[in-house]
Amino acid sequence: MELLPADGVLSWVRDGSGLVGWGCAARLDVSGRDRFSQADAWWRELCHQFEVEDSVGLPGCGPVAFASLAFADEPGDSVLIVPEVVIGQRDGVRWITTIGDGSAEPQQPEPVHPPGTVSYSDGQLSATGYRQAVAEAVRRMRETGDLDKIVLSHDLLASTSEPLDARYLLHNLAARYPTCWTFAVDGLVGATPELLLERTGYEVRSRVLAGTVWPREGHTAEQLAAELLASAKNRSEHAYAAESLAVRLRPFCSDLTVPDEPEVLQLRNVLHLATNVEGKLSESNATTGPATLLRMVAAVHPTAAVGGTPTDDAVLAIGELEGMDRGRYAGPVGWLDGSGSGSGEFAIALRCAQVEAAATPGVEAGRGGGKVRLFAGCGIVPDSDPDLEVAEAEAKLLPIREALEDVR
Repeated sequence: MELLPADGVLSWVRDGSGLVGWGCAARLDVSGRDRFSQADAWWRELCHQFEVEDSVGLPGCGPVAFASLAFADEPGDSVLIVPEVVIGQRDGVRWITTIGDGSAEPQQPEPVHPPGTVSYSDGQLSATGYRQAVAEAVRRMRETGDLDKIVLSHDLLASTSEPLDARYLLHNLAARYPTCWTFAVDGLVGATPELLLERTGYEVRSRVLAGTVWPREGHTAEQLAAELLASAKNRSEHAYAAESLAVRLRPFCSDLTVPDEPEVLQLRNVLHLATNVEGKLSESNATTGPATLLRMVAAVHPTAAVGGTPTDDAVLAIGELEGMDRGRYAGPVGWLDGSGSGSGEFAIALRCAQVEAAATPGVEAGRGGGKVRLFAGCGIVPDSDPDLEVAEAEAKLLPIREALEDVR
């Protein structure tokens, strides 16, 4: 991380492999319901303009766009950034891609500064307000039956005594959650465990997560995993998420495999039920049109893992009950390349924070602090307990909090 400039860092790293970039050769800011289609058209048009020399030929070589798209249609502020320089590593192969003359390469790496003292305050929706929102959602589901599941979230504000360096967060997150996708796009930084879609050639895959337990004193990881697999509430919540992904992805595929039983994914802070979905894309489909990665991402977002079931009703209820703008939290985040197959990876932006006041290049440490907005959410079903959902959300805030505070 020390090799990257402090300003405008872009990252997509998992288990030491992935992409990091800096500089801005092109940028698209887009909003609203058509953000996916506009982004798809812009990227395809831009790719036609590049003259590419690629002697490596792996996914992620050549021009790459890092993308972070809003969860909701309104205001729906989203961004795609094409860096001037990308460093990549995959399958033991490393490469550097430059656009233009490569002048964006840093001449002298800047040291990574810790954020100093960290303090917290309520965001747009406090933990108390979140409990009330969950209780109201449970009441509605039990009384009306209009919703099977709704995913509600809240935010937390962190202030740091020193300017916040996104590289500090990225380093700590990658060290603590190596199997997650550690990302940074336009100030949104996180380590998400949930892969929305990955495309390589005609192969596509996803990792759906829903259903959670967290470490408790006196319980081993094996006991927690057994508890999770035996929980009717968590199994139901997970089934909605896996089915919603499969239903929307299936029209693009000639073959799609969805396991009957979920697995348990164990992380430092929580355990999740997980289903790995794999498919083979159809060569052509008159119904869906070309299976570009962004077109498929648009089709599957939001899954029941971050929205609910039925989707449209759940998203409307989220706006009413949360009363806040999620921004790009719980939206698709990832990258796509300019190859003919349109390879790329998109995850769901979870376990993340929006850096609202960051380090300023050339400004010495000690001059002004940083501000960060953290997010966490949970899937709510009719038998959810509001107090337990608050505790679960608190557990999901730990990755960013520990990264900020450098908790070992």
